[in-house]
Amino acid sequence: MIELITNFSADVKAGPIWVYYWVNFMGLMFVLSIAFAFKRVEARWIALATLLAAPIIMFWLYHKFGYERVLGWGHIIAWPPVLIYLWKRKTTWRVKGTLAGKWIALTVTVMLISLAFDVTDVVRYALGHPM
Repeated sequence: MIELITNFSADVKAGPIWVYYWVNFMGLMFVLSIAFAFKRVEARWIALATLLAAPIIMFWLYHKFGYERVLGWGHIIAWPPVLIYLWKRKTTWRVKGTLAGKWIALTVTVMLISLAFDVTDVVRYALGHPM
């Protein structure tokens, strides 16, 4: 598993620099869910989707297909249920009054932006355009 993660990291780093920075920024946002999870149920669901479910799917896909656009399925499968849940609870985020609320709003935005890239990648893969 360590070798798989190492190879994936090397593949990301070998690609466009903006992708490398985007992936690392997302990682930071998602790791912060651990700290917020002690107080916020939303953070627990974000952690489950971003630190457990999506990586399991993505690393399985990476093992099967390598570093290809098909990896977007990891986010497409794992994130929408959490995003729907979060959207239904948006009145509880307290964005103006809490740091956790600001983090939730930013994390949801990051996930939605990433999903736009992921859907595009998966469609391009299906149309025969590998990396």
